[in-house]
Amino acid sequence: MNEANDRPWHLAKGAVVVRVRVTPKSSKDVIDGLENTAEGAAFKARVRAVPADGEANSAVVALLAAWLGVAKGRIELVSGAKSRVKSFAVSGEPGQLEVMLKSKLEAPAPQKR
Repeated sequence: MNEANDRPWHLAKGAVVVRVRVTPKSSKDVIDGLENTAEGAAFKARVRAVPADGEANSAVVALLAAWLGVAKGRIELVSGAKSRVKSFAVSGEPGQLEVMLKSKLEAPAPQKR
């Protein structure tokens, strides 16, 4: 696996594109570590929303915005609208966004109860 597939994001002009594997109809909304997918590493996102009428996609946008501390308007679904593995562009300064994402990867995992 190459380095680009080892991390769940790549830099783009004016944004970072984040790969997310979504599990809808979960008991809570949470980003829960990383998972390997056919497309490469992806953040695991669990959302309570159902996968109908774009509800789960909207829930992931809200979850990513809260998790990264950015406005929902800065996050756009760019691929995988009907797939479990999706890509979201987070607009902003790519270097700063990448530092933020790296810090999220290095943070200790939440304790499970």
